[in-house]
Amino acid sequence: MIQKEITTVLLLEDGTVFYGKSCGAIGTTTGEIAFNTGMTGYQEIFTDPSYYGQIVVMATSHIGNYGVQAHEVESNSVKIKALVTKKFSQTHSRYGETTSLQEYLEKDGVVGIMDIDTRALVRYIRDNGAQNAIISSETTDIESLKAQLDMLPSMKGMELASKVSTKEAYTVGNENANFRVALLDLGVKKNIVRCLSERDCFVKVFPYNTSFDTIKEWNPDGIMLSNGPGDPEPLDDVINTVKQLVDADYTIFGICLGHQMLALSQGLTTKKMHNGHRGINHPIKNNITGKCEVTSQNHGFVVDMDAANANENITVTHTHLNDGTLAGISINNRNAFSVQYHPEASPGPHDSRYLFDQFIENIKLKKQELVKS
Repeated sequence: MIQKEITTVLLLEDGTVFYGKSCGAIGTTTGEIAFNTGMTGYQEIFTDPSYYGQIVVMATSHIGNYGVQAHEVESNSVKIKALVTKKFSQTHSRYGETTSLQEYLEKDGVVGIMDIDTRALVRYIRDNGAQNAIISSETTDIESLKAQLDMLPSMKGMELASKVSTKEAYTVGNENANFRVALLDLGVKKNIVRCLSERDCFVKVFPYNTSFDTIKEWNPDGIMLSNGPGDPEPLDDVINTVKQLVDADYTIFGICLGHQMLALSQGLTTKKMHNGHRGINHPIKNNITGKCEVTSQNHGFVVDMDAANANENITVTHTHLNDGTLAGISINNRNAFSVQYHPEASPGPHDSRYLFDQFIENIKLKKQELVKS
């Protein structure tokens, strides 16, 4: 159903105001504003649990023109707090069973604003940093909106993994597969599980706060630490569990928030970035092979490079070529590694899929060692 155009306001924490028209659901919502530079894959972005709590500005000018399809999701619902876009297509055209993005956002109550200058907004966020914002298609009263926005806490210090993690453990794949992988769900994307299943893994997905003993009892061959939203440092119990897993010499692979959990478990520190990395064209250098990868990224926090370089038990395996930030580590004398970006990226790029193969090879080597001993 084509929605009647309603004047909608976007107010940033520093008082900057943008006016546009409504898309998605009618309402008022708050969150940290961030931008994604990807030219495709908007449905995967909107359903990525790592975006929980965020208002997402899409830098590409046309959103909604190819609709949405049931299989192109990374979770069971839209996770963004709101959408900001230049052109929002109320109609769509694509082969297959497709519904409109308008209906999709309305179903999950997600507010949006369209017909604003997203180029100016992205440049503003780049210059001034990520900050809280409010969007409303219910009122244009700036003072009342500012009062609501002032009540929203900063993303710094905010724990959000508990909001998106599974409440009960579940399994995916063939129980008789060659490899058993315990996945700690901090906000997992479905494609991480798919990538493991495709590599003959039987995966058990555990809630974010699962204890070391519970994971150990399942007798996994490897541990996957998933992506997720929010500030990593408040997750003290998870960090302690990951430390126990490392000390027990499990084969471990961490992605995004999982990467940060692995780093924090080894005494490293994280910091909030000026505006984060969100897009599907971020260049990464593999410091071990010297090769470069084009990657998908979505994070507002990063592991501190100086802390990693100062830790004799850590090897910095990957570096972001745009700004020199840390993008991957391995733990010396342990079978554990992690990356800040998304090797499971869907719709792409797929340059980093080899990391899943590396994880499987590490599991194989560990199993061979156990047989010999």
